[in-house]
Amino acid sequence: MDFFIQVILVLFLCWAGVDSVINLRYSVDEDQKAGSVIANVAKDAKDAGFALDTRQPSLRVISNTAPQLVDITAAGFLINKQKIDRDVFCRLVPKCFISLEVMSSSMEICVITLEIKDLNDNAPLFSRDHIDLNISETAAPGTRIPLEGASDPDAGSFGVQTYEITPKDMFGLDIKTRGDGSRFAELVLEKNLDRETQSHYSYVITALDGGDPPKFDTVTLNIKVIDSNDNNPVFDQAVYTVKVMENSPNNTVVIDLNATDPDEGTNGEVVYSFNSYVSEKTRELFKIDPLTGVITVTGLLDYESVNTYEIDVQAKDLGPNSIPAHCKVVVNVMDANDNVPVIKMLSANSEVVEVSENAQLGYVIALVRVSDRDSGANGRVQLRLQGNVPFRLQEYESFSTILVDGRLDREQRDTYNLTIQAVDGGTPPLKTTKSLTVRVMDENDNHPHFSKPHYQEMILENNTPGAYLLSVSAKDPDLGLNGTVSYQIIPSQVRDMPVFTYVSINPTSGDIYALRSFNHEHTRTFEFKVLAKDGGNPSLTSNATVRIVILDVNDNTPVMTTPPLINGTAEVSIPRNAGVGYLVTQVKADDYDEGENGRLTYSISEGDRAFFEIDQVNGEIRTTRTFGENAKTSYEITVVAHDHGKTSLTASAFIVIYLSPDIDEQESIGPGLSCQYRCWTHGFRAWLDTASLSLFSFFYLRRVAEYSYGNQKKSSKKKKLSKNDIRLVPRDVEETDKMNVVSCSSLTSSLNYFDYHQQTLPLGCRRPEGTFLNVENQNARNAAPGHGYHHSFSGQGPQQPDLIINGVPLPEVSPCSMSQPVLLQPVGARA
Repeated sequence: MDFFIQVILVLFLCWAGVDSVINLRYSVDEDQKAGSVIANVAKDAKDAGFALDTRQPSLRVISNTAPQLVDITAAGFLINKQKIDRDVFCRLVPKCFISLEVMSSSMEICVITLEIKDLNDNAPLFSRDHIDLNISETAAPGTRIPLEGASDPDAGSFGVQTYEITPKDMFGLDIKTRGDGSRFAELVLEKNLDRETQSHYSYVITALDGGDPPKFDTVTLNIKVIDSNDNNPVFDQAVYTVKVMENSPNNTVVIDLNATDPDEGTNGEVVYSFNSYVSEKTRELFKIDPLTGVITVTGLLDYESVNTYEIDVQAKDLGPNSIPAHCKVVVNVMDANDNVPVIKMLSANSEVVEVSENAQLGYVIALVRVSDRDSGANGRVQLRLQGNVPFRLQEYESFSTILVDGRLDREQRDTYNLTIQAVDGGTPPLKTTKSLTVRVMDENDNHPHFSKPHYQEMILENNTPGAYLLSVSAKDPDLGLNGTVSYQIIPSQVRDMPVFTYVSINPTSGDIYALRSFNHEHTRTFEFKVLAKDGGNPSLTSNATVRIVILDVNDNTPVMTTPPLINGTAEVSIPRNAGVGYLVTQVKADDYDEGENGRLTYSISEGDRAFFEIDQVNGEIRTTRTFGENAKTSYEITVVAHDHGKTSLTASAFIVIYLSPDIDEQESIGPGLSCQYRCWTHGFRAWLDTASLSLFSFFYLRRVAEYSYGNQKKSSKKKKLSKNDIRLVPRDVEETDKMNVVSCSSLTSSLNYFDYHQQTLPLGCRRPEGTFLNVENQNARNAAPGHGYHHSFSGQGPQQPDLIINGVPLPEVSPCSMSQPVLLQPVGARA
């Protein structure tokens, strides 16, 4: 550095409720140029324990007694803003200090005391070039006459330290010190004077300071020895000490001085005055009555500004060659409790402070300094925090702190209005108050809270995809992003499918929508969880369970299952002599809906309802009367199954009931004879007819075979019977049903199946597993052309097409005649 800085660094750490308080003490010589670095406060504070980043220390000045002179830079350096002249800033003050207080972002306090060291840059100075004194020739040795002193703006050792007189013969000097530390000289007569011998003396008075080398100034002292005035005024004492209250009104008597002179006439009349070197400031505050010697107050006395005044008074008579008498009046200004305490907030904002709701007990929210210019008990101040609030005051030597003393919860209370009261110890005490608003800042300390932990919504099936289902709602009492709630569905599975394929949620509103059309018969209920997440960092979450119940809609039509239907038709047979209540068959239907939507009721809607009735619940069809000899061969009814939905759905079956010939055994078997048994009985009768037909066919085919065999030798190429040789020939009436012929490549090389009404045989009989025409042996496969196989089936219509094989129609047979395989062999075939 290009200048000399004497730095005395005193560091001590004291625990103070805030993280720490550090005192740093520096000293610097005056007259440094502006911008000079005095100290690196950031480094010194960090070395003492401050938690600071030396690159960005973030120190804030909260108090500065000389802001025009010094400051702390952003980098943490203490600098002077302008040249500091201690002799101007701290004139007549023995010690010159500048105090600063800085606070870090972590509420650490650093108290800086900077002493401005005086330089001997000023010489003593007398106010005039010469001093003229008159002294009586009768003055006795030891007589003292105060001299006007020299002034020096420098303080301490660099101020005026001594006076010298030259030459040293008749008079000498006695150096005195005033209460403020300044020094003055008294002229002391050392020998008797003789006016007739010498009437004038001339001396040089030199004032020297304490510099090395010392600086000085001189004044010429002219002394005139005058004729004797027999008696001089005399004060009772050389020094008077009095007390006066500050703020005393004008004309308040300070002291009544009295100097006596035994002479008569004008030689004994005494007048009083202040010495010529009494300051103008003192003359503004006090005055002396020249005739009475009474000193009174003429200005405002302020103990806090100056508490002691020294007034030099002289008294002289009105006679010729008067020798003045001198005394000193020391006026001590007494302190009055005239200053109310002053509260100063050291925070950046003196009106409002902010504190986190998560602040721990003992956390400092504000720094407070209280001052009272009064002294003693009048200046001793006690701070109080009024009201029942979760804060308390902690007092220290130079400041106080406001600490958190209870749990804060912004959601319960976000603002506190504190009243700080300062009361001094005067009588009566003076007090002042200051208001401070504490804003509790939000922290993300609250989880989102759902209005209920479980949500349930019922929705009818077959909804439209995208349909609104329900809304979930979660509240977060925090502010801003901390209280902004968003929603999402927690991943899960519904029937082995991601829940995201079933529902979606609006992340802002919490509205839940269906992504598909629900089917009650497939999924009756499903659950998933919704997550509520706030916008804090880190964020807080909670979840709720959502249950979707899919209600049944009557969307399934009943389906007839029993008896088996072919194109909606079933055929059954009962004996002609069946009695009343005979069980014809039982109709059963299924409905996949639930409840009333799936409950079925059966009824006969059309047909021969006079002969039959149906149980509404179980669907049993029974006869209501007997059938006579003249009864029809078949009866028809339409059975309807309908559910009980709001809009009823139905299914119907057309049932043909055939009356079979009487069989005595049927009654012994009972009315519940199965269709299979009845078909077997009818099959037996058909077998007799078939046997007769077979015999006829056997002889017929044999004749044909013999004829064909004779011609076969003439043919060079064997002709096989193919599927093209088989055709259906409609009759002359309208065809009401179709016959499907299912075959392989040819009748002669494979099995052939004749399937009527979708592989269901007429009359409601069971379709035998072996219903086919079978060519029994290889000889039949080699049958001559023109030799075919003739058979037909009876259908529902009034007329059935003929089955033509090689141009020869097969004769009709009775129903159920195909319950057993029918073996047809060509005539002449080997057994």
